[in-house]
Amino acid sequence: MACPYFEPLTLRPACAPGSGSAMLPLGDAWAGVCHAVPSEPWEPDEAALRIHCNLGYARGECARFPLDGGPDAVRFAIARDEGACISVSYVVERDHHPFAHGSIEYSRTGETFVSPPASEIFGRQARAYLASYLRRMAEASKR
Repeated sequence: MACPYFEPLTLRPACAPGSGSAMLPLGDAWAGVCHAVPSEPWEPDEAALRIHCNLGYARGECARFPLDGGPDAVRFAIARDEGACISVSYVVERDHHPFAHGSIEYSRTGETFVSPPASEIFGRQARAYLASYLRRMAEASKR
C-alpha cells in the first residue's frame, strides 16, 4: 500500500526491474514527491521513500503525514486484463479498513484511463502500478 500523498515519478535505481520488487504496493520501488502538505511539495529522502512513501501507513511515523481523518494507504490489483483494456481494482485504506474502493479501466491502445482518476496523485499511482505490471508481463512473454 503506497502512501496516498505520494506521487511516484521514477523507478528507484536501487530497485531495478527484476530485483524481486513485485511485492511492493506499486509493483516496484519509486522515487517521487510527497504532497501531504499540498502547498509544500517535498522530495523524500531514501529512508522516507523506503519506509513510508512506497509502503504507506505513515500516520504517526512521518512528520509530514496529515493528522486528519483521511486515508493511510492505497492498494491496487489487476482485476482483468483483456488485451486492449485492463481493469484495475483499488482500495484506499484507513486503519487497515476500506476507506474507499472501486475500479478504473485503462486502455492499452489509447495508453490512458477510460475515465479520469479521482485525483492527479491517485492517477500517478495507478499509472506507476500499471507500468510495473506491463513491464513484468513483457519480461514474462520473452521467456
